[in-house]
Amino acid sequence: MTIKVAVAGATGYAGGEVLRLLLGHPEVEVGALTAGANAGTPLLAHHQHLTPLADRTVEATTAAALDGHDVVFLALPHGHSAGVAAGLGPDVLVVDAGADHRLSDPVQWRKFYGSDHAGTWPYGLPELPGQREVLAATRRIAVPGCYPTTVTLALLPALSGGLVSGRDVVAVAASGTSGAGRSLKPNLLGSEVMGSASAYGVGGVHRHVPEILQNFALLGAAEPTLSFTPVLAPMARGILATVTAPLPAGVPADVVRSTYVAAYGNEPFVTLLPEGMWPQTQSVLGSNAVHVQVTVDEAAGRLVAVAALDNLTKGTAGGAIQSMNIALGLPESLGLTTIGVAP
Repeated sequence: MTIKVAVAGATGYAGGEVLRLLLGHPEVEVGALTAGANAGTPLLAHHQHLTPLADRTVEATTAAALDGHDVVFLALPHGHSAGVAAGLGPDVLVVDAGADHRLSDPVQWRKFYGSDHAGTWPYGLPELPGQREVLAATRRIAVPGCYPTTVTLALLPALSGGLVSGRDVVAVAASGTSGAGRSLKPNLLGSEVMGSASAYGVGGVHRHVPEILQNFALLGAAEPTLSFTPVLAPMARGILATVTAPLPAGVPADVVRSTYVAAYGNEPFVTLLPEGMWPQTQSVLGSNAVHVQVTVDEAAGRLVAVAALDNLTKGTAGGAIQSMNIALGLPESLGLTTIGVAP
């Protein structure tokens, strides 16, 4: 049976990446493509690489346009998904690639997003313990943010294995400019980005901080704390996150590594690299893969984990399709690859 899929927000980076992956999915038929201001324009005017959809014109995002589909992906700015989702029936699988339904705490939502909380949906990070069972039983999925996916997967084995407490975690993550979306912004102009790296959202104000802390709590951290610094890097795609946390005295490096081996040995999309080899963004480009490495800084008494992924694929659209596959009872890796494009 063919699965009919609609994509709202099809002209943005996330929507385009969802479509790129769906075109390689053997069970999917791409249905309605919708957008806001870009309604009425050819899809190819926004995504020239999606030539199999060259005959498509983007429609306005309405309940009527999205009706009659088995799956609807919402690749919309924060604050826009809840209203669209309310018009979709309970039998439709709705996968929200935006932020609207990720947080469980309404206070944190209002603090970081400045609007009313739309409610919480099952979280689309299958690697969290027990999360595959949750996703298999739902018709509403909140796709994680790209930074939370990277930072969480870097530290997941250490937290779930009890090696670290989740307090005094420090994360510095460099991301490509596509993570900021496709809207025109002066700081994202080529002349501003090329040859330069810059920090932003410094001092605990980035919107992904409460989501990362929420994940740490799900992994067993009682009172997690995080200092998070995102860095805009002169590249289109990719995230490289370095995450450190205090390690109790006497925990040897081989125990740390064996904990990561046990956690990720059977994960289809997470690879713990051989010792001495460190993640790089070019190796995961265009794939749903996450590359992880871990070591111990004995002098500082800290665990150091590094993770790399493609922010548009595993960090957004690939994670969304991975979660869709689980919710529909399909093989989890269907339509996805762990093979990146390098150099």
